[in-house]
Amino acid sequence: MSRQGVPAPLIDAALVLVALADAWARVGTQSRAALGWAVLAALALALRRRFPMITFLLTLPTALFTDAVLATMAALYTLSSLSRHRVLLGCCALGYAFIDFMPWPWSSLEAAELDQTANLLHLSYSLATAVAPVFLGQLVQARRDLSLRLTEISDAREQERQMAAQSILAQERAQLAREMHDVVSHQVSLIAVQAGALQVGSTDPETKKTAATIRQLSVQTLDELRHMVSVLRASGSRPTELTPQPSLADLRRLVDSSGIETELKIDLPEDLPPTVQRAVYRTVQEALTNVRKHAPGATAAVRIHQADGAVHTTVTNDAPTLPVLPLPSARHGLAGLSQRAQLLGGTVTSGPTAEGGYELRVSLPVAQNR
Repeated sequence: MSRQGVPAPLIDAALVLVALADAWARVGTQSRAALGWAVLAALALALRRRFPMITFLLTLPTALFTDAVLATMAALYTLSSLSRHRVLLGCCALGYAFIDFMPWPWSSLEAAELDQTANLLHLSYSLATAVAPVFLGQLVQARRDLSLRLTEISDAREQERQMAAQSILAQERAQLAREMHDVVSHQVSLIAVQAGALQVGSTDPETKKTAATIRQLSVQTLDELRHMVSVLRASGSRPTELTPQPSLADLRRLVDSSGIETELKIDLPEDLPPTVQRAVYRTVQEALTNVRKHAPGATAAVRIHQADGAVHTTVTNDAPTLPVLPLPSARHGLAGLSQRAQLLGGTVTSGPTAEGGYELRVSLPVAQNR
């Protein structure tokens, strides 16, 4: 395929036809031998891409015996555009100029020498017709090499840009890891220490239970933070092993450690896909987190069952019984659940209840996630 999109065989066929037309116009049928050499040169152009040197040699006789030199010039141009041997190209150009300049038959050479001006003009014309294809072929070859070089430079710059972006990302991840380790982990550690002190020093059983829950959650959060810090510090240099992903077997422990009075009812088969199990776990986790933040003192009910080829998870809480504390929130929890459900082909609906509580429903198909 050529640069313009025209198939190379089509270009070669057109060039052969033009060379045949040149042979017919300049040689005619007066000399069958000369016409045969011209036709041979034209047909040899079909081999110019694979065997440029042989093609050029096959076209030389028509330059000697006839005036049909189009095939010879095309073969010389092809050889020049494909070969990097400058000495060889110079010899081929001089050979073509010599053959084109010498009269045929050579017995007429003495008569031709009488007109020096005509000979000088003929020699100049022969040299020009020999040098022009070589220069043009070399120009095309240089343009092709330049295009390849520009492509290599562009690829190298793109690779450098990606490496620079990865370096910046690694620095940002390292900085984030330091912040998490120095600030967040320190504060969560203080929460765990204070909760432990409250658990030991308090005499109220309810307070002890609440302090124990806070301390347990703080310890779990510290473990997750340490793992996240190690992932961030890896900076993409090697795959970091992820923590074990949660499943339905971990729901009971999640509910018990939530610090919320929760009723859990599960009616599911045991062979659910892991992706669906993780999505259900994250749904319940996010819902209970929202209950703690936005409905303190409320009770919750978690219902999980399978029907119509889908797993349906419903988390409902009643109205809060304690004052709602202003806690920081990016409001990304429900958006993340919706995105996860959409990836799995499911749906998410949520909204307030008539009793002043809140209800979250998530439906996830089972068959397409196996």
